[in-house]
Amino acid sequence: MSNMYLSPHFRLSEFTRSATAERLQINNQPDAAHLQNLMQLAQSLEEVRALFNVPLLVSSGYRSAALNQAVGGVATSDHAQGLAADFTVQGQSVQEVCQAIERSGIRFDQLIFEQGVTDWVHLGIGSRMRQQVLSWRRGVGYVPGIRKIETGGV
Repeated sequence: MSNMYLSPHFRLSEFTRSATAERLQINNQPDAAHLQNLMQLAQSLEEVRALFNVPLLVSSGYRSAALNQAVGGVATSDHAQGLAADFTVQGQSVQEVCQAIERSGIRFDQLIFEQGVTDWVHLGIGSRMRQQVLSWRRGVGYVPGIRKIETGGV
């Protein structure tokens, strides 16, 4: 099942692979409802892929409840529902990717420019589709809009 395509360019395995799950021997396979959510998420990511016409590199997708707890995710995480992915776009800065998605008209619940040792895009397609755009850095938290956050704050 993990090799099945969710959409033309995305396989289920891209959303379920996890070094933490492997290390802790946690089952990270979605049930039928979460699989349907992942198919919707993959369709949204196809729209992002079309903006750049290059592959997206998914670093975090679906997290089973056990995996979400193991990585310190919040109980209400869209990752645990199969409704969010963290990714980068080959050859593009994460900030520019976020700005392009924000301008594109692609529907989403949350778009977050996540910053740390490495940066990544968080795209959530939860049920509310708020078009909420944020930036985040550990130790600082969330700020509205897409902007670089210095370690000392905004």
